Amino acid sequence: IKSTDVVLEIGPGTGNLTLKLLEAAKKVVAVEHDGRMVVELQKRLHGTAEGRRLQLIHADVMKVELPFFNLCVANIPYQISSPLVFKLLAHPQRFRCALLMVQREFAQRLCAKPGDELYCRLSVNTQLLAKVDHLMKVSKNSFRPPPKVDSSVVRIEPRNPPPPVDFVEWDGLVRLCFNRKNKTLGAVFRQKPLLQLLADNLKTHRALVGAMAGGMAGGGGEGSSGGDGGAAPMETGGGGGGGLLAEVGELVEQVLEETGFAEERTAKLDQDDFLRLLAAFNAVGIHFAGC
Repeated sequence: IKSTDVVLEIGPGTGNLTLKLLEAAKKVVAVEHDGRMVVELQKRLHGTAEGRRLQLIHADVMKVELPFFNLCVANIPYQISSPLVFKLLAHPQRFRCALLMVQREFAQRLCAKPGDELYCRLSVNTQLLAKVDHLMKVSKNSFRPPPKVDSSVVRIEPRNPPPPVDFVEWDGLVRLCFNRKNKTLGAVFRQKPLLQLLADNLKTHRALVGAMAGGMAGGGGEGSSGGDGGAAPMETGGGGGGGLLAEVGELVEQVLEETGFAEERTAKLDQDDFLRLLAAFNAVGIHFAGC
């Protein structure tokens, strides 16, 4: 911790760690949901020099807009672990590092690599946006009363600059792949319900592109009805029916053949593989936003 750092502490409790943070940092922003803990912390720091460098926010961290911070320290309840990690990573002002204590299995999922048993959508998405390291194990017997499971401390360092990828598109693809992570991608993407979903998405995307093209061409009139040539192809296959479904099936086969991923399994793919797969699908017009 540097003397110029602003530290975000989530769940300060009675303030034992807060006091240590205030000794080293320029300022501590503490977000506490429990009103009893807020009162306790206010009493403890009332009238002290350290208290003047503490910004105490009484709120649910998932519902509050987080202010600027350089570092984050938190002991995260299991039920909000995943949404809180992604809320931090979506913060508009890039922070340097977060040190989080989480349940052991959640930490293992965050850090899992391709081929690991716990490798999952959480692993892929977090590691796209950040470098994640497992720092230490914390026994459940370190707490009073002891919880039912052990914990771990992980360090999350956001990638700066962030990767040049549409995260909504990325997450849509990853979600579909990990629905059956031990199946081959060929088996996953040849399922009729999934092909229908992609066909519906393609129809929507083409309609949006067509609408944007029409708007750019101007407000109608004779010149916009005859020679544009761009609107008619947008309707290929009609309302998401057999024609469009067959077209999507052909596009999927094209992508699987070009990437060589038809016989690969999601559980073995790394970041570069998913980026290559997403780029190949986007190149033929298939998108995953909303999937």
